[in-house]
Amino acid sequence: MIYRKYSDFLREKFGEKVYKLPVKLDLTCPNRDGTCGVGGCIFCGEEGGSFENNYGSVREQLIKNRDHIKSKYKANKYIAYFQNFTNTYMPFEDFKKVIEDSLIEDVVGVSISTRPDCLPKKHLDFLEELNKNYFVTVEIGLQTPNYHSLKKLNRGHGLAEFISAALELKRRNLNVCTHIIIGLPWDDDLDILECAKILNVLNIDEVKIHALYILKDTGLGKMYERGEIEVISLEDYKKKVILFLRNLKDDIIVERIIGRAPYENSLFCNWNTSWWKIRDDIINVMHENGYTQGDLVKGEIL
Repeated sequence: MIYRKYSDFLREKFGEKVYKLPVKLDLTCPNRDGTCGVGGCIFCGEEGGSFENNYGSVREQLIKNRDHIKSKYKANKYIAYFQNFTNTYMPFEDFKKVIEDSLIEDVVGVSISTRPDCLPKKHLDFLEELNKNYFVTVEIGLQTPNYHSLKKLNRGHGLAEFISAALELKRRNLNVCTHIIIGLPWDDDLDILECAKILNVLNIDEVKIHALYILKDTGLGKMYERGEIEVISLEDYKKKVILFLRNLKDDIIVERIIGRAPYENSLFCNWNTSWWKIRDDIINVMHENGYTQGDLVKGEIL
């Protein structure tokens, strides 16, 4: 095993292939509307982190996607994935309704993307109860442990808020997935090592790794066009991902090692190289050198 793949984990847990079905809601974020900031994260476009062309009610979106996947892959089990913006940033009764509406036939779990500073108690109480019958994952963006980089990204929170959120979610037995970006222009290898160590000691369940893609009409896009930031090379990205994986505990599930964005939305994305080729190159380098996830983790981590 080079790294612990999400698809393998789901197959082990549910006994067969499980597919995520994206749901797109009409939402915003507290760092967009003035609650903790304005303008949103400088890397985030108007899609709010989701590029799916989903329309209709929660049930309509899921049924359409489920039926398509079912006919194409003969799939039987699904996870409803609330992907765009901050999905806990709504009144509790609204939140409860959209989650309950997602529990259609063949859905075995719910995955909810949100922020570490936006986890109201009532919402978590509900998810904790739901977790008794469904596989509930809360996906929280950290992006980087570097406080100065977080400020430049206009995240509206620091590392402490992430740690607090992770501890509370783990206390409630909820599955925790952390999003990180490798290749931020203000981060170095020490930040990557620190990120892996933090996820290790918090016993995070899953991680999603993104390369830094740059969208049009964003704060980051404007910085890129003005020549204020530089993108690391593809070879550097591969090296940094390998460094991160080798310092990440081998029981943490890796949901992806690179993301993607539509070409028409992007000023820069993945060095004009297919995401699967980059993924395969990383796996091949690790295999050829005998590297595996967690092989550099030192000492006992409780």
